[in-house]
Amino acid sequence: MLPARFVVHAVGPRYHAEDHAELLASCHAEALRIAGELGASSIAFPAISTGAYGYPVDEAAAVAIRTVRAAETGLDEIRFVLFGDDAYGAFERALSEEGS
Repeated sequence: MLPARFVVHAVGPRYHAEDHAELLASCHAEALRIAGELGASSIAFPAISTGAYGYPVDEAAAVAIRTVRAAETGLDEIRFVLFGDDAYGAFERALSEEGS
């Protein structure tokens, strides 16, 4: 059983799609919006689109961090739950580049 009150499903874009950064940002922004509407206090994101959809993890991390930082939300906590050193390193770099 998943220990979560809500699950907000976001389908990311394939990397070759037009305006892929804008679409990926929209996935994060809409998930944040929906979580807020549901009354959630926290949300956890994977590295959306970086697996089978081929989005380069460094680019995806930059988009995700930038979008989450710009979002106006009432959430208490936003986490990135990442698998592997490559994803963790990419998100860590993106976070430091955004001026943590």
